[in-house]
Amino acid sequence: MLTTKKLRILALHGYMQSDVIFSAKLGSLRKGFKKEIDFTFIRAPHKVPSKNDTGQEDTDENGYGWWFNTEDHVFKATVPSELCVGFDNSISLIKKTFSEQGSFDGILGFSQGAAFVSILCAMKKKKILQIEFDFAILISGFKSLCAPHAKYYNEEIDIPSLHIYGENDQVIPTVLLFTVMAEQISCLFPNKKEIRHEGGHYVPSKKDIYRDFIIEMLNKYKNSNS
Repeated sequence: MLTTKKLRILALHGYMQSDVIFSAKLGSLRKGFKKEIDFTFIRAPHKVPSKNDTGQEDTDENGYGWWFNTEDHVFKATVPSELCVGFDNSISLIKKTFSEQGSFDGILGFSQGAAFVSILCAMKKKKILQIEFDFAILISGFKSLCAPHAKYYNEEIDIPSLHIYGENDQVIPTVLLFTVMAEQISCLFPNKKEIRHEGGHYVPSKKDIYRDFIIEMLNKYKNSNS
């Protein structure tokens, strides 16, 4: 993995987290790939009400969200909704980030952030959003059940992707339901790698989980520049 090229990856945190919290959660990953990856962390634009009982572990009491599916600013991953409150603000933030910081090699997302990454991939494929990135990493990702998002799940997305899931993820009420929601995302990505770990709803820290995919992405850039 010796190369002068470092991958620039935009990192999108989960619901009820923040850029600072997510950076800490990715501490082992950042350290393990410090010679290969530069991470950029951004904070979702919507403050989550402090008394919001999400039932989600690994959260920050001063957390933020990318969108809500109720008018009172609550997000429930398993609840179908006609709403995606605040989603447009999050898209504006993504546009602003790319405009100010340039293109990224890839985007990484966790939980709701991973659901957001899948939508960004679809928007890029459909040329709805003019942003440039070449791969995606989705950790504990799932399909958004917000009706306005349904249009983003109707065709394959050929961007290279890595999908990571915990076999004991219980944030979604049942492992079976989570598996279904997760597979509804991964099936859209024909050019994918899937890895399952024995843990729950968190970002696994073992470098081995990511190594092959990261090496493959680095080699693509190395070969394209040779």
